[in-house]
Amino acid sequence: MHTTDLLSSAFTALRRNTGRSTLTMLGIVIGVGSVVLMSSVGASMERVILSQISSLGSKSMVIFPGSNQEGGASQVFAGHDSLTFEDIERLEQLTTIESVAPIVFMPGPVKRGREESSAQILGAHPNFFHNQNMEAAEGRLIDTFDEDRSARFAVLGPDAKEELFGESDPLGKEITVGERSFTIVGVTKPLGSQFFQNADDRIYVPLSVARQETGQKYASYITMLATDSFDIAFADVKGLLRSHHKIENPKDDPEKDDFIVRSSEQANDILSSVSLGLTLFITTVAAISLLVGGIGIMNIMLVTVTERTREIGLRKALGARPRDILLQFLAESIALTFLGGVIGLGFGLGFGFLIAIIVERFLSTYEFVVSMPSMIASLIMACLTGVIFGISPARKASLLDPVESLRYE
Repeated sequence: MHTTDLLSSAFTALRRNTGRSTLTMLGIVIGVGSVVLMSSVGASMERVILSQISSLGSKSMVIFPGSNQEGGASQVFAGHDSLTFEDIERLEQLTTIESVAPIVFMPGPVKRGREESSAQILGAHPNFFHNQNMEAAEGRLIDTFDEDRSARFAVLGPDAKEELFGESDPLGKEITVGERSFTIVGVTKPLGSQFFQNADDRIYVPLSVARQETGQKYASYITMLATDSFDIAFADVKGLLRSHHKIENPKDDPEKDDFIVRSSEQANDILSSVSLGLTLFITTVAAISLLVGGIGIMNIMLVTVTERTREIGLRKALGARPRDILLQFLAESIALTFLGGVIGLGFGLGFGFLIAIIVERFLSTYEFVVSMPSMIASLIMACLTGVIFGISPARKASLLDPVESLRYE
């Protein structure tokens, strides 16, 4: 029997029982749709996180005040007194660290006439912009001269600029932070989200000004850039802070520290672990769904063989070989799973696209991503399910005795 005849016969048989075929395919549709949907969402989130990590650079790290609690959770205390400016001076002396930039949070509100912004206000050392790979889209960034003379200058993130000035030019104009006026000297290029915080909805002022206004004696957090070997720099930073804070921690237990060091390298490691976990989860969901769908297909095909016993006998009487009968029923089983796989692909992609539309409203860097490997693998898995669970009914059909089959009522 030719391949075209096999396919034609298979699809004709499926059309004969459209309702039953549709219900039989449901397990395959759910399995393939789940794989495609989860793969799309996973790939989209992975791209979001990678974009956030890459914006920081491979040698950057951040120190937060706080501690790692039992179970791996982190407790960060903004304004906690564990990060002193003496720590910063000592960190600057490390040969493995290229630049150190402390940050002090400054309270608002931020106003320009009747316009008000909820932007986060950061007192930033000039090194901060270098550590974060930030550039000016308009004007300039805060420099060392501004820091040394405590100039009342401010740099806006693009979202903060739009909130306060809309499409008008902000350079040289003034905003009020708290009760003080600041002159706008620049606007940063868009950064998007960094670890799920909007880095574009910020206002930067010189660190010295923020310290004067708040009286803050401790850093809210510290950003740093390693010179060469990240691992050595990472170890040096932890060793220095433990020594200065008189923390005995020979086993490198993060729960004993009063600071938390985060880095892009750690984020990459976490992302790899999450991706592996997601892949295992998707595989499990697909396996369960395809197993259920495969059992349903085998049951239906066994019923079909019984229903078409006389047809099988007639085909054999007209010269059909057992091999032809086996291939015919196997083709029907594969066609059933293939169609279910294609429908599942459509549902998975459709729901993935709808999710992307919704999430983009809350997370601007999220975009719909199609994972071609997962789509191809899903279709192959669906077809293999048809082969594995269709072989037994097909073999049963091929072994039927033609004379007994013709007598079957």
